[in-house]
Amino acid sequence: MPKERMIMVRLNLPDYDFRIRDSKGHTEIFDDIRLKYVVLTPEEWVRQNFIRYLLNEKNVPLMMMGVEKALSLNSLTKRTDILIFGSKGQPVMIVECKAPEVKIDQKVFEQISRYNLALRVSYLIVTNGLVHYCAKIDFIGNSFAFLEEIPDYKSMI
Repeated sequence: MPKERMIMVRLNLPDYDFRIRDSKGHTEIFDDIRLKYVVLTPEEWVRQNFIRYLLNEKNVPLMMMGVEKALSLNSLTKRTDILIFGSKGQPVMIVECKAPEVKIDQKVFEQISRYNLALRVSYLIVTNGLVHYCAKIDFIGNSFAFLEEIPDYKSMI
């Protein structure tokens, strides 16, 4: 008998419709990027909602998004939650998603900054679905600035 369907928190994002099913005792959500159902955890709920936000509100083409893309960092393999690519296939934005109950703190910013040592993108986003922070990185000036608003795709590239 399947477990009771997981109840997901309402996020600080528009409401979107998803394909959700119960399978093998878990609740699963369809990932339009990986083209498969994945286990619906609180972090996955944030990731799938943020993908839809980027797609619908920021006009990021679906084919320019990657999920759980591997990167090598100090001989360790790490995975980005969402990676946005520019028109020439170069990475332009990393999004780090956390479950809604996870506080966005210095450790989260340090994690995404480490990923950016390998990828060198101009935009970093950290979100728990309730709070979102977006920073623009200035590699020449060796600085960053938090943005009031997440840029649309054309502004990113």
